[in-house]
Amino acid sequence: MAKILIADDEQKMRHLLSMILEEAGHEVIQVKDGSQAFSQLKKDRFDMVITDIKMPVMSGIELLHEVKHNDIPCPVIVITAFATIDSAVETMRLGASDYITKPFDTKQILLSVERTLNVSRLIGENKNLKEKIERIRYKKKIIYESRQMKELLDLARNVAETDSAVLIQGESGTGKELIARFVHDASSRRKHRFVPVNCAAISSALVESELFGHEKGAFTGADKKAVGKFEFASRGTLFLDEIGDLPLDAQAKLLRVLQEKQINRVGGNIEIETDVRVICATNKDLQTLVVEKKFREDLYYRINVLPLIPPPLRERKDDIIPLASYFLSIDEKGKDKSFSPEAEKILMGHDWCGNVRELANAVERGVILAGQNPILDSKVFSFIDQQAFGKFNKNTTGFKLPVGGINFEKEVSRLVLQALESTMGNQTEAAKKLGLTRAKFRVLMKQADLHNGS
Repeated sequence: MAKILIADDEQKMRHLLSMILEEAGHEVIQVKDGSQAFSQLKKDRFDMVITDIKMPVMSGIELLHEVKHNDIPCPVIVITAFATIDSAVETMRLGASDYITKPFDTKQILLSVERTLNVSRLIGENKNLKEKIERIRYKKKIIYESRQMKELLDLARNVAETDSAVLIQGESGTGKELIARFVHDASSRRKHRFVPVNCAAISSALVESELFGHEKGAFTGADKKAVGKFEFASRGTLFLDEIGDLPLDAQAKLLRVLQEKQINRVGGNIEIETDVRVICATNKDLQTLVVEKKFREDLYYRINVLPLIPPPLRERKDDIIPLASYFLSIDEKGKDKSFSPEAEKILMGHDWCGNVRELANAVERGVILAGQNPILDSKVFSFIDQQAFGKFNKNTTGFKLPVGGINFEKEVSRLVLQALESTMGNQTEAAKKLGLTRAKFRVLMKQADLHNGS
């Protein structure tokens, strides 16, 4: 039995269709125009809609528009006494499941209903599968047990209910994009696109074209019109990662778009309305950049309406082992392995300057070093030498010299290598982590035979 909504301004037609469908065992709800049908669809679930085209207040075509625009998962059969090729084409373009002309016979209606119900069942199964995948995806990806992460995600859920700009600030590797996706999927925009843009990876000459699009002939090489990220993310979420690297002239244009909610394609004169939730992220101190005149103060206050700050891994130690176990489980060669208690102590004791990204890298490296051994023990993680590097936390005041002493040059080389690994090879950032100038750091790299000439 299916639940079917009938929309027709003729009472006799509604009654006839209801009789046919109820005798076939279906539940029927009747309304007299498209507006009433749309109201019913918003508050209740139906397996199918049968609608006339010509109706007062809202026509069947307009109802189809609303069903499609609002992503209502309900197939629609269109019936009409005024059949034309244009109306048939338009209804099919809008996603109608069938197009039936009056007068019709009982067999024709029941056959169309049966075919459409098969479509409805597929839609329902697809929706359930998508929801299941989403639950699994987030259950697996956002791994946490710490109070800090619970508080952050609670705040993110509250933020998601608004449509204000969000700024996510945190160290590299703390999962800023993951938090942005969480906000998107917890919001009313979750059925539409999440569009990530790495501002640091876009050439300064192409930033405007990338964000706002361009018209044909706008510049050399623009051989056709291109839609920018703002248009592509329409009704969804635009995630601007590394916002601190956006050039100043592009910052001014971004501010205007956020204020006016309109864009101009490069080379175009038409104002295009935008409906986009903007989430920005950075690992830089934007307030310092504002003081240094490298980031617009007005843009900073415009995007920093609702700040989210994912804590570094060293401040949420309770998440280290759950995260490490997750990374082990998704590694093809590591899914049947486990950590020894000693290995867990090493993982828990490390500061993880590269945060979750560094932890994932360490687990992957550990799996490779473990070979066929089902247990990842302390030897596997010997590259995380905490005695040599020292542990800086509330219980210690600095480097602890081992009883047997150390090979100074060797340990300097290891420090240099760890700094490079934790910053993904960025020499400037690695030098900062060791409190050195870049020139001094390059000298140590050369001494350690790590110099690559860059």
